[in-house]
Amino acid sequence: MCASKVNSKRFSSQRKLLVAATLPLVLAACGSEDVFEGEPPLINNNQCSIAGQNQQLLDFMDDRYLWNDEINTNVNPDSYGSVFELLDDLVVPRDRFSFIITEEEYQARYIDAEFFGFGFGIRDRTDLGVIEVRYVYDNSAAAQAGIRRGDVITEIEGIPMETWYQRIENGEASTVDLFGDNSDGVEREITYRKPDGQLFTERLEKSTVETNTVMATERLQIDDKEVGYFVFDTFINRAEVDLNNAYDALIGVDELIIDLRYNGGGLVRVANQLASQAAWNNVENEVFLTYQYNDNYEDQVTFFDLGPGIERLNLDRVYVLTTNASCSSSELVINSLSPFVEVVTIGAPTCGKPVGQQPRDICDKVVFAITFQTVNAEGFGNYFDGLPVTCAAEDVIVGDWGDPADPLLAEASYHIANGQCSAAASVSSLQVEETDARVLSAPVKSNNPLLEKWRNEF
Repeated sequence: MCASKVNSKRFSSQRKLLVAATLPLVLAACGSEDVFEGEPPLINNNQCSIAGQNQQLLDFMDDRYLWNDEINTNVNPDSYGSVFELLDDLVVPRDRFSFIITEEEYQARYIDAEFFGFGFGIRDRTDLGVIEVRYVYDNSAAAQAGIRRGDVITEIEGIPMETWYQRIENGEASTVDLFGDNSDGVEREITYRKPDGQLFTERLEKSTVETNTVMATERLQIDDKEVGYFVFDTFINRAEVDLNNAYDALIGVDELIIDLRYNGGGLVRVANQLASQAAWNNVENEVFLTYQYNDNYEDQVTFFDLGPGIERLNLDRVYVLTTNASCSSSELVINSLSPFVEVVTIGAPTCGKPVGQQPRDICDKVVFAITFQTVNAEGFGNYFDGLPVTCAAEDVIVGDWGDPADPLLAEASYHIANGQCSAAASVSSLQVEETDARVLSAPVKSNNPLLEKWRNEF
């Protein structure tokens, strides 16, 4: 499965700025199987000329694109300067999800699970004159400096963030000035404030960041119940091991809270593993999903499968924390489990992506055009407007992962203890998060929550 559509023309124009921090991450959003449907790259022949690549893309879209019967048949591939431009004109208006990246970008984050930077994700708070730290990757420069979720950055290079925001607003500075380019030896002095008010100043150097997919695992005591809680960030290859470690730490819990609030998706088989390990007794031999293709291909049923999963919690109910940044395979976990166990969702409605991609390589590029839609065992998969929540809660960052004051976690705890939403959590009162957020480097306009996340990861 994948994220929202990348506008390939505009996305391509920003590649120099975003290549190390953003583009590799986009692929982690794809909820497709990690297989290629094309031939090996042919770099040094006519197939890899601009015209050759464009023709391959056109042929692929005609064959595999989910909405191939709606493609403009009058397109001349020779009139386009790149496959990025051609894809823009081929996708149908409702397709917010198809994109193209390079094989190098694919390898960096999707396979190697790494990117180059300081190792944290941020949310700009121009209203407060600070940068909120959303999450920090283990063993990164940021983590080694003591920076954690819930901290706020007040100064960079001795300059207050209020000043930086003003300079950026006036066109006098950019994100590159703020955080530096993605080169060896780039450093920045960062002053940050802890939730208790303590100030620290550390000098961070950019390096290769290994992106752990489980950011926290805890056992909580809620009334008389032992509750497992883990934060899951991306469904990529590495996640198979990370999930096993998380479930191993949660053996014997009475309830489970899976935090997918920033998880843009990933491999379908990893979503299957996560869901199967949570509720195996209820889902064994049951349908996980059905892939629905265009008329050129037969639909395909996939059953729940532990894959490399080991521990099984065998729960009858699962809590899932979501926001509008919870996409793709995150939504699969909810939708596929719902026919068999009680799934209580807390937070905000998901992003709305019941479709996905099986990537095709064209020379040195990887095409992620939509090739299928998924439905669960009951045939439901029409949630382009997002999956609703049981109890509404706003993603206000109050501290590190597992902080009992976190609104989403607190609401889940209330529901576990009382069997219902709190009075303040009526869905009708839901306000979508990030109304005050602004992307510093955002000449690329998009409502894609994955792009918003990755443009803010450094």
